[in-house]
Amino acid sequence: MKMNLLEVSPTDLNYALEQDQNDPLAHFRERFHLPKTDSGEPFIYFCGNSLGLQPDTASQFVNEELDTWKKLGVDGHLAGKRPWLPYHEFLTQYSADIVGALEKEVVVMNSLSVNLNLLMTSFYRPNDQKKKIFMEHNTFPSDRYAVQSQLKFHGNNPIDDLIILTPDDGANITTNRILDYFDQNGSEIAMVLIGGVNYYSGQAFNMKAITNKAHEHNCLVGFDLAHATGNIRLKLHDWGVDFAAWCGYKYLNGGPGAPSGVFIHERHLGLKDIPRFEGWWGHDKSTRFAMSDEFDPMNTAEAWQLSNPSIFAMAPLLASLEIFHETGISNLREKSVRLTNYLEYLIQENLNNKIEIITPSTSKDRGCQLSLRMIHPIENIMDKLHKTGIIADWREPDVIRIAPVPLYNSFGDCFEFVERLEKILHG
Repeated sequence: MKMNLLEVSPTDLNYALEQDQNDPLAHFRERFHLPKTDSGEPFIYFCGNSLGLQPDTASQFVNEELDTWKKLGVDGHLAGKRPWLPYHEFLTQYSADIVGALEKEVVVMNSLSVNLNLLMTSFYRPNDQKKKIFMEHNTFPSDRYAVQSQLKFHGNNPIDDLIILTPDDGANITTNRILDYFDQNGSEIAMVLIGGVNYYSGQAFNMKAITNKAHEHNCLVGFDLAHATGNIRLKLHDWGVDFAAWCGYKYLNGGPGAPSGVFIHERHLGLKDIPRFEGWWGHDKSTRFAMSDEFDPMNTAEAWQLSNPSIFAMAPLLASLEIFHETGISNLREKSVRLTNYLEYLIQENLNNKIEIITPSTSKDRGCQLSLRMIHPIENIMDKLHKTGIIADWREPDVIRIAPVPLYNSFGDCFEFVERLEKILHG
């Protein structure tokens, strides 16, 4: 499908270079460390959907905390440039802005799969008839494991009580099919857990429509936003989503295993009788160190915290979130649409008989990831790409995932990727 944005065929490298020269966000590329080839040239790094690049201030932020620890010891909890006791709060506003939430609805803590299990402890509330969990096809395996463990924990069947809606449009599931399913089967569904952007196909789901329809049938709604946060525009509060979680190491560039973020809608906050695993870091911070025998939860998403966070893990994520704050997620999304449309156009023009793009062709239905199905797979294709200076991602049996991330990828990257891949495929 040709993009309306590109009425003139931009098949010349000069077009890409001109777009980069006119890009108001182009200078942010210099704020990240690009891996280098053996010859010293930067790789074309299209793997930000797996692990984002290191911000140029990440080491500074970590070293500052190491220095505080060296000089102050335990006093670093209350002194230093960024005291450790409230450290997670330094990430709250930035995170809330990115996901479209109130500050009290967001906390950064733990890792993604841990948080999903903690949240489902609160939001999977089965009864005799209404006990099933709804997921999309090709969800990330860890999500499926977590959901099945929740079903088993409640004495339900991990197979029969798990609804996995299969695609009806190639690799994708249309919104109408999801909504129709709720109208026909909503009385059986207790909870929804869907990836906001599917990790395999790159499809972005209509979270607002799904949430509204699920709520019509009294289903609680959660999203795994690992591939959505920092990638597409989110309005979790306005959409009425019950809960969500995301990781900090993909589009948010927080480093390998970076802490996860959590969203809990304000209507669920401040409830002392909500099912929840609890720990001392979720206790009212004004009386936390009185060491009371009775848990007194904070009136924010912080009540779901179990323990104090790893400062050294949060520091690089904070460095990246400050860059997001500088750019603004709306500006990033605008560039992302242009960049991804351009890359799609080049692939269709040059590789149409070699590559099938299984990601939806409309911008509203995807982020910056394109999933490329090889019509005639080539052995060791990823090794061949790496040798030509490209880092991408492979998913069995025949899909290359690429993500032109607007913070550090360029139009020139898109042009060079297609040119190099074309040479490999026409070998």
